[in-house]
Amino acid sequence: MVLKRLLFTLLNNAQVIEKLSESRPIRRAAQITVFAVTKARIAGKDATAKLLRSDTLRRIRQETSGDIPKDLGEMGRRVERLRRTFVNEVKEGMRDASKQIKNKEK
Repeated sequence: MVLKRLLFTLLNNAQVIEKLSESRPIRRAAQITVFAVTKARIAGKDATAKLLRSDTLRRIRQETSGDIPKDLGEMGRRVERLRRTFVNEVKEGMRDASKQIKNKEK
């Protein structure tokens, strides 16, 4: 309880925060954090762009916007087509990733 109160008091003191922000370890931690957030944002945009271009998403939209299947056989065929499309996209993504890794190694 005492430690919690002490930390609360220190962290709400503007002078302490200013001194900490001037220290090299805190500045470096902030730089690393900004780098990680920026990298994650870029990766997220790339992943979103790939997803929007993917056949799987188009197929899912197509399958869900259509009529409801009359029997389980039709539903199974739709699911199988969707599965094949997904598997093909995963394989293609793995090939692309391995090519990128090989290119970075060279």
